[in-house]
Amino acid sequence: MASTTASIEIPAPADRVWQLIGGFDALPDWLPFIPSSESSEGGRVRTLTSGDGDVIVERLLTFDEEARTYSYSILKAPFPATDYVATLKVHEMPGQDASRVEWSGVFTPVGVGDDEVVALFHGIFSDGLAALKQSLAA
Repeated sequence: MASTTASIEIPAPADRVWQLIGGFDALPDWLPFIPSSESSEGGRVRTLTSGDGDVIVERLLTFDEEARTYSYSILKAPFPATDYVATLKVHEMPGQDASRVEWSGVFTPVGVGDDEVVALFHGIFSDGLAALKQSLAA
């Protein structure tokens, strides 16, 4: 198994950040390369469509409103990986009007080396967090 983690500090309170990203079906609200998300199975499954038209189906595994975190798995995607589980978490930064957001994942590469898949997901996480920061600054 391979893994990667990306994080970013955002000059906004953790509750405000979580309000934007905490909904499992909320990716289009802050992630420009995912313009469409359709919820099913009572909100536990989301079908995402990327800007390129790729379809990604993900299942919510855990959700903790109080801790501001959720984890999900990929059921279907065009990525060279299986056994993918990722976690999105918003950390409060005590004494500051800011938060740290962390996006991490574990996965098993298929047909490619660990480095290639780690670079792919790290890029997605990093670019996504940069877009989140930009969304909140707007």
